[in-house]
Amino acid sequence: MTCLHCGTPIPAGSRRDKMYCNNRCSALASYYRRKNGQPVPQRWQHPALTSDNPVLQAAAAHAKDLGQAHGWSESTVRCTLDGLALLLEERSADQPVLLSEIRARTSRHTSAPRVAEVLAGLGLFADDSVSSLNSWIDLRTGQLPAGFAADVREWLLVLLNGDARHHPRSPTSLYVYFGAIRPFLEGWAPTRGHLREITTTDIAAALHPLAGWQRRNAIAALRSLFRFAKKRKLIFANPAARLKGPEVDRHLLPMTDTEISTVEQLAVTPVQRLVVALTAVHAARPAAIRALTLDDLDLPNRRITLAGHTQRLGELPRRTLLTWLRQRRATWPHTPNRHVLITKRTALGTHPVSALYLQQEFIRQGMDLERIRSDRVLHEALTVGLDPLHLTLVFNLSHSTASRYAALAQKLLDTELDHAHPG
Repeated sequence: MTCLHCGTPIPAGSRRDKMYCNNRCSALASYYRRKNGQPVPQRWQHPALTSDNPVLQAAAAHAKDLGQAHGWSESTVRCTLDGLALLLEERSADQPVLLSEIRARTSRHTSAPRVAEVLAGLGLFADDSVSSLNSWIDLRTGQLPAGFAADVREWLLVLLNGDARHHPRSPTSLYVYFGAIRPFLEGWAPTRGHLREITTTDIAAALHPLAGWQRRNAIAALRSLFRFAKKRKLIFANPAARLKGPEVDRHLLPMTDTEISTVEQLAVTPVQRLVVALTAVHAARPAAIRALTLDDLDLPNRRITLAGHTQRLGELPRRTLLTWLRQRRATWPHTPNRHVLITKRTALGTHPVSALYLQQEFIRQGMDLERIRSDRVLHEALTVGLDPLHLTLVFNLSHSTASRYAALAQKLLDTELDHAHPG
């Protein structure tokens, strides 16, 4: 057999359907077909895209759309279609696919999260896995003394999932609360067998060595635990009802020139400079910065909306925003995520960056965002006036918080006046 384009003999061992000797001849032949008006052979398509099963066909089309929107590679799309074909070939529309089944049946080359994302978009996905936090709760409470384990486990599950009157708490709260009360429970175990046997004297003795933030966290954890126990009628009286944590204020004074210079030197990347600018100019909280979306920006009119509070965009935040948005557009041009801050992981979805991301980017680098934010509010109070209403309107603060900053500014002014006129 000879090549249909150049006439070169094709070895007998070649595939029967091979009509061109190499890729260049194949490309040239395709070009001459189009030039002469001859039909061009259709490119190969994955069987899932033309399947007789409407569920599989819809899932395959959705996978193609997601792949184009999120910038998946061709191999990722193909492996995702392979997994969908395996899972949905003989499945009806009312049969959801379990996450455990995806992990068990698909090949190691198939991305289970991608397959789950496609199925979730069509309402065909069900997560039957046990969360890591549930496993952590079972593991840690299983190591507690027997008389306390079951009650503490139920308490942590309520903190994790919430109930009719309380919202779920963050994983960090669970770690801090459990770490605070575990030494107490282990110390009470030799003489106490249940939470109802704990007295106010026991709690006072356990708290006596602690001070500062350790004491504050321990009191918060004890109040939460015994409030839960009282509500579930596990105890007769709440021994932690009258506990009150110490007032701890880390931001009594404005930032020094050395601290400001340190922040300027540490904030080197565009995203770090943007977050520092939003904190230093608008006193934005980390949660508000994480939740900031492109729809909250009005760059032509120099307006920004932070936590539902629209205000004029400062010059420094505007410059850092433009720099970061250029990098964001160049790095992830096809991301569907509308949040201003994104990473290589969140660029594939629509969720904001995690609180841990800000911790890694700033706190571990020696930059305290809350310190910067408090300095901005305090500077406003010292410069413009000691009016809590002004601070509330400018920074969207609560009345109690604005009053606290105004009182602190008044205290600093009085101290400075005493130093200037000691007599």
